Amino acid sequence: MTASTLRPQDGQAGQLPTPPGPRVPIALQSVLFATQRHRLLRLLHRRYGSVFAFQVFPERDVVSISDPNDIKELFAGPVTTFHAGEGNQILKPVMGEHSVLTTDEDEHRRIRALLTPPFTGAALRGYRAMVADIAEQEVARWPIGRPFRSHTSMQRLTFEVILRVVLGVSDGPRLDELRRTLGGVIDISSLDIFGWHNARMQRVGRWRRNRELLLRSDELLYAEIADRRVAPDLAERTDVLSRLLQAGTEEDVLTDAELRDQLVTLLLAGHETTATALAWCWHELSRSPETQAAAAKAADDADDRYLEAVAKEAMRLRPVIYEVARRTTEPVTVGGFHVPAGTTVMPAIGVVQTDPAQHDDPETFRPERFLDGSTSTRNWLPFGGGVRRCLGAGFALMEVTEVLRAVLGRYQLAPDRTRREQVKPRNITFTPARGARVIITNR
Repeated sequence: MTASTLRPQDGQAGQLPTPPGPRVPIALQSVLFATQRHRLLRLLHRRYGSVFAFQVFPERDVVSISDPNDIKELFAGPVTTFHAGEGNQILKPVMGEHSVLTTDEDEHRRIRALLTPPFTGAALRGYRAMVADIAEQEVARWPIGRPFRSHTSMQRLTFEVILRVVLGVSDGPRLDELRRTLGGVIDISSLDIFGWHNARMQRVGRWRRNRELLLRSDELLYAEIADRRVAPDLAERTDVLSRLLQAGTEEDVLTDAELRDQLVTLLLAGHETTATALAWCWHELSRSPETQAAAAKAADDADDRYLEAVAKEAMRLRPVIYEVARRTTEPVTVGGFHVPAGTTVMPAIGVVQTDPAQHDDPETFRPERFLDGSTSTRNWLPFGGGVRRCLGAGFALMEVTEVLRAVLGRYQLAPDRTRREQVKPRNITFTPARGARVIITNR
């Protein structure tokens, strides 16, 4: 990809073709993208090549890219040219306009700097024992000998973890209601997301319910912020909310609205994606006895490197987020094509991670590929890349590793049926359609 410094000039733009792509109504493209993009993007990249254009609500003009070289250039490109916050506009109605995911340039740098300390290496070491304890408590509840939805259990577990990290507490009637309301906010289909951007839809049916749940979640979070501001032990607390209240200067403090947006972002993004990655771990391990045996030995031997490879392989084979986005602020050249300003460029993470040209035998679950040097940040992209790489990536890998240890040290897993579960779009994530159902026995 050529960024703004090499944008078409002196009539060159007119000489470059625009990317090819389907020519069907935007409504149809939007529905297919919302419900079938894990199939659609692979199909269209096979038909049109590594760069193609399409239209989808609400981004409108979109260019999907799947060449790792183009993606690397995009991630390394100027933040003034490639706006990730604008690319994430679909999230703004829920995450808010101040979220680290929906801001750009100076505002994004400011927010990210404030959010980084709780996710440094030293902080992660402090969280590990807490994650292990919550994991042990949750998996001890698993039923022996009968099928159950492991995804539901993982959602419960990861939400408790992120509540403890972000708010510092997990008990009380306010937090009990927050679990329910935020759970409802994210327990939606991909088609429900259209209602986030349409005020008329929000007046009726499921879209009205979704809006009411979000408003109630906001009330609860604002109440928590107000209480924490006057907490007598604020200076001694280490949770993210307390740290943010003490961050900055007298002239530059986070407003309640800014705090709310960061809390929602961390609570939702830091919970749902990790829960789904873990569910895919159980789905794949239950169908791969040899790999499960190797992972159980790694759990016994405290071999975190192999356990992390298991997590990474599940994220590769079963991408939770299928694409990321950048909105161009000026014309750029992508793979020899002219892309106008205002276009959303989407690296197709899921396409790259299942591409035979990038991964040997890509449909096979093989964690060893992360130990033999055959994968890298070039062809494994679940956390994005560049300055917008997920700031919680290290925390997520630590959390998944600890949960793997807790489960594999205690249980053997088997599928409730041999056929693999289909992928089901859920909000912006891709989950096991039947909840990653497994049957466990004691080791």
